[in-house]
Amino acid sequence: MPLDGLTTHQLVKELQAEITGYKIDKINQYSKNDFIFTLRGKSANKKLFISSSSNSPRINITDKQPENPAVPPMLCMFLRKRLYGCTVTGINQAGLDRVVFIELEGTNEIGDYVKYKICLELIPKRSNFILLDSEDIILESTRKTFETANEDRQVSPGFRYILPGVFQNKLNILETYTNIIIDTVKSNADKRIADALLNTLQGASPLICREIALQANCEEITVNEIDESQIKQLSECIDNLRNLIISGGKPVMIIRDEKPFDISFADIRQYGTAVTLKEYESFSELIDKYYAESPDKDSSYTQNKELNKTLTNHLNRATRKLEIRKKELEDCAEKDKYRVYGELITTNQYSLEKGALFYDLPNYYDDYKEIRINVDPALSPGQNAQKFFKEYNKLKTAETLLAQLINESETEIEYLKSVIDSLSRAVNYSDINEIKTELAEQGYLKKAGKNNRKKAKPLPPLMYLSDDGYIILAGKNNIQNEEISFRTADKSDSWFHTKSFPGSHVVVLGNGDIIPEDTCRQAAVIAATNSSADGSGKVAVDYTEIRELKKPKGGKPGMVIYKKYNTMWAAPDKELCERLKKNYNNIK
Repeated sequence: MPLDGLTTHQLVKELQAEITGYKIDKINQYSKNDFIFTLRGKSANKKLFISSSSNSPRINITDKQPENPAVPPMLCMFLRKRLYGCTVTGINQAGLDRVVFIELEGTNEIGDYVKYKICLELIPKRSNFILLDSEDIILESTRKTFETANEDRQVSPGFRYILPGVFQNKLNILETYTNIIIDTVKSNADKRIADALLNTLQGASPLICREIALQANCEEITVNEIDESQIKQLSECIDNLRNLIISGGKPVMIIRDEKPFDISFADIRQYGTAVTLKEYESFSELIDKYYAESPDKDSSYTQNKELNKTLTNHLNRATRKLEIRKKELEDCAEKDKYRVYGELITTNQYSLEKGALFYDLPNYYDDYKEIRINVDPALSPGQNAQKFFKEYNKLKTAETLLAQLINESETEIEYLKSVIDSLSRAVNYSDINEIKTELAEQGYLKKAGKNNRKKAKPLPPLMYLSDDGYIILAGKNNIQNEEISFRTADKSDSWFHTKSFPGSHVVVLGNGDIIPEDTCRQAAVIAATNSSADGSGKVAVDYTEIRELKKPKGGKPGMVIYKKYNTMWAAPDKELCERLKKNYNNIK
């Protein structure tokens, strides 16, 4: 966890200086756990980002403004009612660990003076955003828990707030003498020094504990092996750490393999030349940059990953179902055998007797060669014939039905692959939520409740401008594909799509012109880039006029059929696509 208690301490001091006295002007909640509070000050407004996501809880000033959902969540509406216009009167931390309180004062709807606290528990997997009243009674939270064998308290409205017990019994380095810390470290017999420090110091991460052990030349020994000279060095390093915490440290990002690896408030030397350190002006900027450049640590990535897992499960299920149906269809290929058996027995039944185990009969379908037919001796020849006719009709009906079911399975697999492809290019919550809406409408996800009936405003497609001056649209998902292909585009506009790969519908708005060849090639590149073929070499791209597109009866979103078309080859090119995006943005 990058944001340990000691780094949180520096961040809290920074926020205390930055936003105390600011009023809450807006509250936006753009996912279950992520909020932006717009704060109004005398000279400028600031945006306070708060996340209680399980993998990346944090708080920092930001300049980003994610897209908001069309319908504010109930918690967001509750917070707006209670906190709008309240003033931030202080920010403090529970000891030196990852629990932060934002103290607020204001007036309610009838003019009475009120106090609130926002409690942020920045503990991975147990993170929470909790609103408290002036008596520390819980009003609402993003995560509710009940007291069980695995939970040491109850977090739900009406209960008094109790600090989590995960960091109790550790020592606060700012309030504890060094000799007491050393004595506590010594009580961790057989543990390495870094592990003993981790068990002793409140808010210290494994990174900081390893760094102290390294500076004290104790990184390779256990508590039982430490001598007096090393104890003296360790005491000095603990004193140095305390002084660094008091002085404020500095916001440092640890970069490994040109990617963000960790953050700290101190220079980190334990990795040697394997990493580089980059200093930032503020801890808010450090945190913002760290998560912006580490998308796998962001909560939107978690949503994407969970949705991808759901889609993959559906795809695997549909694939297995298709294989079973194809096998059953193969079994139906023997249906004509049973019809022939029935006809041969019927033709010769006058010479056959009940009780035989088989009939040897001339097969007039095969030059009257003798064929042996195994039968049920308990049935008469006529009954055995009817049994074979019944089996034939059963397989014939199944064959017709299976052909239809196989087509449905193949269509479903194609659709799910197209959604997975769209999800792979989703870059924010709004993109993910639009895909979720589509999947809910198709029955793959549970639909939103009655409180979320308001339909979200459709997101715009990707916009490009070719070098010849023609606007090119590309759908980011199946809803947008359908919108641009059947409602936005004119019948004479040109349409592009990769031949063998799921991907975006791409439309060139031609204004009735004959589209220049260079624009067609750029549209084909856009189609190749915005498809699952991205990263491949040249791929085939079909192109035709919009008038040639037809939506299959009962087809899923984004599904089209067309018969008259041409094909060209194009290679994905992200740099070209970015340049054509900039072309479009420059004319807006």
